[in-house]
Amino acid sequence: MTFAASFLAEFEHEAATTRTLLAVAPPAKFAWSPHVRSMTLGRLVVHLASNPGWIPGIIQEPSFDTAPGGVEMKEPDLTTTEAVLATFDACVAQASAAISDLADSTLGDSWSLLANGQVLLTMPRAAVLRTFGISHLIHHRGQLCVYLRLLDVKLPSVYGPTADGV
Repeated sequence: MTFAASFLAEFEHEAATTRTLLAVAPPAKFAWSPHVRSMTLGRLVVHLASNPGWIPGIIQEPSFDTAPGGVEMKEPDLTTTEAVLATFDACVAQASAAISDLADSTLGDSWSLLANGQVLLTMPRAAVLRTFGISHLIHHRGQLCVYLRLLDVKLPSVYGPTADGV
């Protein structure tokens, strides 16, 4: 089995799970934050929805600059569940297509994350895909679970039944 085939199966499984949580995030609470230093629910949801959009660039480009020319990139302004899910679905579809075309021979190539041209990190492409394509998604999905629990939203299954019986 190629890395791409294995990674695609794992990515699509994690994406499907993430989608169920995005679907229950209440837009009426998007301005809410559990702490002054925490991001709002809306910002977290948008970050999760757009996160898979990084994958094609990781596969097709040698680097990504989060602040080209000193201007920090902005995530989309999404205010409805429908817009969040449409963005997520589009990003997942683009990521899945890029993963399907991934050649194992490129997995050891260096990939860099930049901010205004400054290198923040450089790792092999395979490690970046795992870190930003899966682990980053799961990390923020865990945050979303905590936010939703604090807002008394019934949690859907992630890796099995929840305390809500969903």
